[in-house]
Amino acid sequence: MKPLLISDCDEVLLHMVKHFGTWLDEAHDIDFEIGHGDFANSMTRRDGGPAPTREDMWALLGGFFPAEMHRQTLVPHAREALVSLAEIADIVILTNLQDECRLPRIEQLAAFDIAHRVECNQGGKGDPVARLVAEYGNPVTVFVDDLAVHHESVARHAPGVHRLHMVSEPTLAGAVPRAPAAHARIDDWREAQAWIAARFAAGVPADA
Repeated sequence: MKPLLISDCDEVLLHMVKHFGTWLDEAHDIDFEIGHGDFANSMTRRDGGPAPTREDMWALLGGFFPAEMHRQTLVPHAREALVSLAEIADIVILTNLQDECRLPRIEQLAAFDIAHRVECNQGGKGDPVARLVAEYGNPVTVFVDDLAVHHESVARHAPGVHRLHMVSEPTLAGAVPRAPAAHARIDDWREAQAWIAARFAAGVPADA
């Protein structure tokens, strides 16, 4: 049985926030301060209008996905790491997008020569991670994500999964503390590949 890697996409495999900010500037006259770490508090209307609400934020994200996904760029060394890890493990991309974005996300990743199973999710990732682990036969599993809330969710629902916190956008990483529920924080795929491979080689679940 192969081990299993479950990876997020945005700010793990593909850069998103800086391109989202550029689009907000061009299309909506909104300044976006990436370093705040919270999208809802990072946007300012240049016309002096009221700050976008959290509901506005979700609507704007809905405007970016999938129509503006072509703006996104590959995180350095991500593709090479997946190529290497795919020799020893199954890989699933678990992305928090609406279901209608699944095919655009598959096509987007394929354009970067990343061709692995893609699953869309809304809300916490603990349940879908637990389901994937069970589907693949409960192998040693590593979960990679940029959001602390998902590491907490996975810790609760799939405690045997090794959890790696990664924030690949340098201008955002400094504003984001390590996720308390993650086992490690690594923001570079060269180091992350080695850490993941070591977990697979050890063959021991996180809660053993």
